[in-house]
Amino acid sequence: MVSTFPHHAVDRPAGSPLAPNGAALGGPTLRTPAEGAAEALDPASPEFADAIAHELGLRRIALADLLAARPLAEHFSRRFLRETVIFPFQSSHHPRCLAVADPRDTAALRAAELVFGGPVELVVASSDDIVTALGRLAGEGESSVRSEPTQQQPQLREDDIDSLRDLATGAPVVRAVNDLFEQAVELRASDIHVEAMRNGLSIRMRVDGLLKPLPAPGGVLPQAVISRIKIVAGLNIAERRLPQDGAARLHIGRFELDVRVAVMPTQHGESAVIRLLPKDRGLLSIEKLGFAGHDDRALRRLLALPHGLIVICGPTGSGKTTTLATALSILNEPTRKILTIEDPVEYEIPGINQSQVKPAIGLTFASALRSFVRQDPDVIMVGEVRDGETAHVAVHAALTGHLVLTTLHTENAAAAVPRLLDLGVEDFLLRSTLRAVIAQRLVRRLCDHCKSRRRLSADDLHADPRFQAVGLNAGETVYEPAGCERCGGAGYRGRLGIFEILELDAEIRSMVHGKTDAGVIDRAAMRSGMTTMLDDGLAKCRAGATSVAEILRVATLR
Repeated sequence: MVSTFPHHAVDRPAGSPLAPNGAALGGPTLRTPAEGAAEALDPASPEFADAIAHELGLRRIALADLLAARPLAEHFSRRFLRETVIFPFQSSHHPRCLAVADPRDTAALRAAELVFGGPVELVVASSDDIVTALGRLAGEGESSVRSEPTQQQPQLREDDIDSLRDLATGAPVVRAVNDLFEQAVELRASDIHVEAMRNGLSIRMRVDGLLKPLPAPGGVLPQAVISRIKIVAGLNIAERRLPQDGAARLHIGRFELDVRVAVMPTQHGESAVIRLLPKDRGLLSIEKLGFAGHDDRALRRLLALPHGLIVICGPTGSGKTTTLATALSILNEPTRKILTIEDPVEYEIPGINQSQVKPAIGLTFASALRSFVRQDPDVIMVGEVRDGETAHVAVHAALTGHLVLTTLHTENAAAAVPRLLDLGVEDFLLRSTLRAVIAQRLVRRLCDHCKSRRRLSADDLHADPRFQAVGLNAGETVYEPAGCERCGGAGYRGRLGIFEILELDAEIRSMVHGKTDAGVIDRAAMRSGMTTMLDDGLAKCRAGATSVAEILRVATLR
């Protein structure tokens, strides 16, 4: 096992290029045009691997060959392989090979030569392919874990806090929890669910919006795992009767994560849900969120308004906070002062004054908003309107010359109007301040490497009424998931949003009164040209970005 090798070496700037045998070339380093072209590419892309392999004269290995080879990963720790993004294997060309994404970093090569005690053939693969191969190893490990009989763990007394604290800070439990975080990063999970059951812990991770069961850590007490999670989040391990919320910032390999932890007492112990918020997601652009061209233009037009209220709607986990952060990144200019109050701060945006609610000391959304209007802001962002007091203050802030952005939990855009009225906002104030409502959902994106194309026939429409229900006709082309190694057999990789933007024109404003019907507003907005979430999703289906089944999973017909 390589455990003493300095991990920081992999984060240093790339050194001298390597010769085909892996040795460093002497003399000054000259950047050739081909290498300069490689630098301009995404380091995770196959094009980067092609360019760097051609420039350095190294063998380029494809994902299929990488998966078919015999892995030699047992000589290395899983953490080391993840952090350095390497895959050791045996091939017909050489008994000891090392697949790397960037062969100019010699640290991993030196480590492999020390472990194997001899020369190693260096080959080039894209980092995505290496991560996929490492994920296959993890999957094989899961199968072996599942086949082992469950061992009954000894139980601690409820009041044995000192022993529990000692266990939670011991190496086996710390390693088990760290492995959970590393596996979540590897799977691109957004949440980790650690749930107490009668026979032990249940571990599930939310990947691309759906929960995936995983084996529970072996050889550790369930109470100790939960206690370790609470220690990481700065929570009280002695309190097991009440829910607790906490947060922490972690470094997992090359990734920096902000985590939110919510612990809830259940029948068989405590359960924890951990929200993972990578700091380098790079999603703060409309194009990456999935806004269509007309919605992009509408959003930019709304953000150019000097004052008013813009509301973003959707259920928990529908990407509202990311859309808010994207809007703020567009507005973020030195000429504007932007204040936010959030629970918690999920995206740190330089140049913006961001605050987090602390109900224990009286810092709530409403109290922060009252202070904000004395801070001379141009733009105010409220993480969520949860009660009538917050809604009232937000509307008054918009009325007094501020652009206010916030979120609300409603089914669609039109339902936001009666919801705000129900929270106690006066109808004449809402007519004066509300500029637009954006509703959204997240759908899984089809894997670009394996999605299948199919032309619909009359028999297809008859066999599956969903196609006709969303407006597809015979002769149109749709795309469906197939499953490959890169997407783990799911057929989907990543997510994108589907949106509807309701802009309040004179007709819709006239409908805002004490007995507003969301259905009437919805039909009027569609007559005025609003693209519904279903329409937006259908356009993305035709473009091959997602499938009809995904659209119907999150959007309702109307």
